[in-house]
Amino acid sequence: MFPWLTVAIALPLLACLAVPFFPETKVKWFSFTVCMVDFLILVAAFVTNYDPTKAGMQLVERYQWLPQIGLEWSVGADGLSMPLILLTGFITTLAALAAWPVTLRPRFFHFLLLAMLAGMVGVFAVQDMLLFFFFWELELIPVYLLLAIWGGKNRLYAATKFILYTAIGSLFILVVGLAMYFYGDARTLNMVELAAKTYDPTFQNVCFLGLLIAYAVKLPIFPMHTWLPDAHGEATAPVHMLLAGILLKMGGYALIRMNVGFFPEATRTFAPLLIGLGIINIIYAALTSFAQRNLKRKIAYSSISHMGFVLIGIGSLTKIGMAAAMLQMISHGLIGASLFFLVGATYDRTHTLILSQMGGIAPKMPKVFAMFTACSMASLALPGMSGFVAELMSFVGMATSDAYNFEFKALVILFAAIGVILTPMYLLSMLREVFYGNMSHEVIHEEDLVDAEPREVFIIACLLVPIIGIGIYPKLTTDMYAATTDNLVDVTRQRMVANPAPGLLNSVYRPEFMAEGTKISQR
Repeated sequence: MFPWLTVAIALPLLACLAVPFFPETKVKWFSFTVCMVDFLILVAAFVTNYDPTKAGMQLVERYQWLPQIGLEWSVGADGLSMPLILLTGFITTLAALAAWPVTLRPRFFHFLLLAMLAGMVGVFAVQDMLLFFFFWELELIPVYLLLAIWGGKNRLYAATKFILYTAIGSLFILVVGLAMYFYGDARTLNMVELAAKTYDPTFQNVCFLGLLIAYAVKLPIFPMHTWLPDAHGEATAPVHMLLAGILLKMGGYALIRMNVGFFPEATRTFAPLLIGLGIINIIYAALTSFAQRNLKRKIAYSSISHMGFVLIGIGSLTKIGMAAAMLQMISHGLIGASLFFLVGATYDRTHTLILSQMGGIAPKMPKVFAMFTACSMASLALPGMSGFVAELMSFVGMATSDAYNFEFKALVILFAAIGVILTPMYLLSMLREVFYGNMSHEVIHEEDLVDAEPREVFIIACLLVPIIGIGIYPKLTTDMYAATTDNLVDVTRQRMVANPAPGLLNSVYRPEFMAEGTKISQR
């Protein structure tokens, strides 16, 4: 079988070596071409060798690397990883196109962009814990440099904060991975084999908490979210697209793949906590976004708010809730990338991000205004767009969950609904301040207030097509992962057992659900 995933990872890494030999004026073409070819390879792998109706791992490649410790080159894709691998190739290709105006050290910029592509595809594709840690760390270095060199005035602070938060969180991945490796008689780093192991409940709880800390930084989950507004506040448009479109999804993917897939008993214990953190994310970040006067930071807090629905979907312990978490990650990857690209395009023209210094620019930039409005409507979950379907599925998954008592479900739905109400408030007020009213004195004399160029229209069109397509016919996307997420929920619930000493987190479960777990434990 052709090694599709290995080629998709190796191609951008090898292309990095050729970047220094290209003239600065031509390197953008080379980078865009490599990203496009890599994306087409991923599409070809999906079309010719991937069966969405199968729940197991496909496109599997396993090569012995260091057999003495069980390390091997192991890659594969299932319903959890394949949609996000395709999303990575798609968003990165558009980010390479968005990076065309970069004139400061363009060769180094595109070198880092291609290295990031390899790292992000690797995170979703590898099936070995040590390799996963390696690729998780690989993408940190390019992001740090992209922020530190091409960022805004406070770029060094933002870059340092990013690397500290994410690097410290990554240590928990390494420690937990080694703990699972040494647990029991069988020594393995393969994720499928690790998921099949049976772990002691206390061991599960400790490992679950360790991985939750690591992935809470990346998702991000309150209170480990503070690096994200700073990073977005200083990043350039292509880096924005990668941060919002892909990097946040790595945390959600790993949370489902490892926390839920490896530790079912701990999942039962911590699921109410995940839902509670999701509610905090939704409401706290929405209120904070409403108060922001910096356009980039406002959209950044909006991203944090939307990730709360991923946590609610995971914590619902239902098939539709897990499907909602996946769809929300895909949907927000498209919407977040589009909004941040437009924020960058607006800043390039107005030379300001402060809302009080903007206003009245719609007549001068009608295309930018129309695209910004369409993407904002998608973000506030307008029916007919992907955000609406994903959030609606989260509500349905929570409402139909047989795991929780009525009072808890009603409280969760109430608070989530408050977040849904707050979202259009801050997004519509943002549109009003940026585009409506009289033009401010700060931008009235700007000579760069020209409308969107064809390249920018093309990028947003490419993002809006799947956003609207998913909103109108979500089955196109949900069928890609339904078999895997349904099987994951079934297997997880079968392996769940009741905690011997139910605590505060377990008090929200229905007694029947707890009794069912006790019977499974006794069997």
